Amino acid sequence: MENQKISDFLTEQLSQAPEQSQPFFLSFEDYWERKLWHQLTDTLIDFFRTPESAPQRLAIFKTFVLSFADRINQLKFVSLGLMASTGCADDQERLSFLTSLADKVNKPESQDAYAYALADVANVKQRLQDFDGAKKDLEMCQRILDSFDAVETIVHASFYKVNADYYHAKQEFASFYKNALLYLACVNLEDLSASERATRAYNLSIAALVSDSIYNFGELLMHPILDSLTEAQHTWLRDLLFTFNRGDLAAYDVLAGNIAKDPLLAQHRIFLYQKISLSALTEMVFRRPPHDRNLTFESISIETKVKPEEIEHLIMKALSLGLLKGSIDQVAQVAQINWVQPKVLDLKQIEGMRNRLKDWDAGVNQLGHWIEGVGKDVWAA
Repeated sequence: MENQKISDFLTEQLSQAPEQSQPFFLSFEDYWERKLWHQLTDTLIDFFRTPESAPQRLAIFKTFVLSFADRINQLKFVSLGLMASTGCADDQERLSFLTSLADKVNKPESQDAYAYALADVANVKQRLQDFDGAKKDLEMCQRILDSFDAVETIVHASFYKVNADYYHAKQEFASFYKNALLYLACVNLEDLSASERATRAYNLSIAALVSDSIYNFGELLMHPILDSLTEAQHTWLRDLLFTFNRGDLAAYDVLAGNIAKDPLLAQHRIFLYQKISLSALTEMVFRRPPHDRNLTFESISIETKVKPEEIEHLIMKALSLGLLKGSIDQVAQVAQINWVQPKVLDLKQIEGMRNRLKDWDAGVNQLGHWIEGVGKDVWAA
């Protein structure tokens, strides 16, 4: 009975397939053969995507799809295989099935499909705690993808997703942050479930905060996925990100009580305070006009709430991280800053920039009036 339903579904879909014009470079027979294989493949994909097909997918793939695997688009063949793999009893069976699938498309003309399948093999290996095997497969995927000028978005999305999961499991926060954002750039957020959006937004936010090499959250702060934190009752984490971005120590003190809610944040509590202090220093420099960026250690201590004896180390840390450029006069205890790293601005920071531009404009006008008054007829001429 089930097989009859499947047959009826496929027949109906094929009969409804739109007509296409016949390319002049194919014979009539070749054209119709290719068209029918294309229609059959798309119909199978539509069928596999229906939840009701789940119990039949693996059997249909093994007894039917494999019989004409070489005649259809190899990426779509892999897509069918990946959907069929959900019918495997456990990860060990799934690993064996997906490894066989990857080997089948490991040919010179279908390396993009091979990378697509291999990424899922790496994903299963991660779940089985075989991180070395997963890393080896992901490195192979990277080499294949680097050899292409362009591949289908689904291939990149699959690779970045698994790569991000690998780095998250290894707690390599900067690499996770990069790959997770690349994955989000390859997918439509609306295609992700609300829970997955919230989880990804949460993990990205934690990684941005605890990473010792990420001090600019601009790309994440502008990403709509952050709205998922509010929907998932993690508004405090979203607020904490913006607090770090503007170096607001007062707001940090208010939000610091939430740090204990996450084990990673609690583990990095001391580092987080050092990080917000660096952000407060860069914000202090940013607020000042370019001609007034000789900062005394005393003024920095007041602004950042860092002990006077630790100010020099704070400035050196900011210089080494590339957050600031300048020099330190240890004798005079003055930091001479001539550049600060650009970052995303909130409305308050934009208002501050607007006021500085108004002051600059007023200064230019004042200089113009002075030159005009001193030069008089010579200036006018």
